[in-house]
Amino acid sequence: MPHFEIKLLEGKTEEEKKQLSSAVIEAAQKVIGYGNASYSVTIEDFTREEWKNEVYPNAIIGRKELLYKAPGYKM
Repeated sequence: MPHFEIKLLEGKTEEEKKQLSSAVIEAAQKVIGYGNASYSVTIEDFTREEWKNEVYPNAIIGRKELLYKAPGYKM
């Protein structure tokens, strides 16, 4: 039962978030299978300051062992 947690900078619309969620599930289904009912997605918004002080050091750099695609930026 795949669950995706998506962290974004604030400012995306609800429609964009719904489209992103659908696109992530569609891509995952092509790669790992499972029916649509097996998937769940959460999307959390962050300010730039929160990204710099919380997300980047803790969820990205602080979890390198789980990182499959590193960002092309540094903070």
